[in-house]
Amino acid sequence: MGTVINHAFRRYLQTTATRKAVQVQGPSAVSGQHEGGFKIWKNLTIFVAFPSIILCAVNCYLAHQSGHHEPPEFIKYDYLRVRTKRFPWGDGNHSLFHNPHTNALPDGYEEAHH
Repeated sequence: MGTVINHAFRRYLQTTATRKAVQVQGPSAVSGQHEGGFKIWKNLTIFVAFPSIILCAVNCYLAHQSGHHEPPEFIKYDYLRVRTKRFPWGDGNHSLFHNPHTNALPDGYEEAHH
């Protein structure tokens, strides 16, 4: 029994010493020939991702500033806006995040009813 524990303890010391040696050498010894990956992703983030996010934000802002958008024409299809049972909130006909300007009820937009 003592030899098994002795062997396990030696194995633990060997693996610990190997880990310490790798840590002392630094990250360049571990990465090998894949050093350029960081630079590629950094450049893609700076020159592609951030400008894309900014352009999308400007596009959304300008589209919002252009004015009121009319909802599409309401066509009463049998397979859309089916209510087999009432919603457990409100009057039971409006969804939880209902927007009267964009979400139609089964019989049309609310704007048309008022």
